[in-house]
Amino acid sequence: MNKKILNIIFIASLVYISTGCASKEEEEYNKPAVYWYNKMIKQISNYQLDEADDTFTSLESEHRNSPLLPSAIMIIAITHMEDEEYALANYYFDEYLKKYSLKQNADYIRYLKIKSNFLAFKNQFREQELFTKTINATDLFISQYPTSQYIYLVKNIKSRLLMGKSMFDKEIAELYNRIEKPQAQSFYEKKAAKSWEDINNIKKVDVPWYRAMFE
Repeated sequence: MNKKILNIIFIASLVYISTGCASKEEEEYNKPAVYWYNKMIKQISNYQLDEADDTFTSLESEHRNSPLLPSAIMIIAITHMEDEEYALANYYFDEYLKKYSLKQNADYIRYLKIKSNFLAFKNQFREQELFTKTINATDLFISQYPTSQYIYLVKNIKSRLLMGKSMFDKEIAELYNRIEKPQAQSFYEKKAAKSWEDINNIKKVDVPWYRAMFE
């Protein structure tokens, strides 16, 4: 085929592609809030979470006062929590608390954030800062919402966290015992008992051998 004709076809193809992209982009802005909301739900149902995040951003950017926003942010937060993306889930929970939380549902959102942090503990003896932060969050919840319907769930999470902290301090005490540092051993034994008195009845978590070496 003539080289000149090939060049014309190539240029025409580029024009078609760029025009098609422009049309697509034109369709994807300045849409009603319900359009973005429905699109986000569809993407979540198709397990396209990154795309759903982008669509939520479009909804929030174009319709800051939409009544659909509180529902949308809760849906995407819980979706990320279910997908074990706890940092993202907590980001959305925090955004909800800042912008949309009412007195009647603030305890529910704070409970979900505590639950998200609790589920984030994938390793038995790591994430100590998150341990302390989440225990403090449970204490705050218990003092602020003593009559909440989620109070016993939060107390249960707190108990599990305290048992985990106690086991961690016991492991450190045993380490100091092995290297013959009795003062440090005693210090961490007291810390372990302070977190959970009946420490000897705590069932150890089964950790795979390949992970146990690094715990």
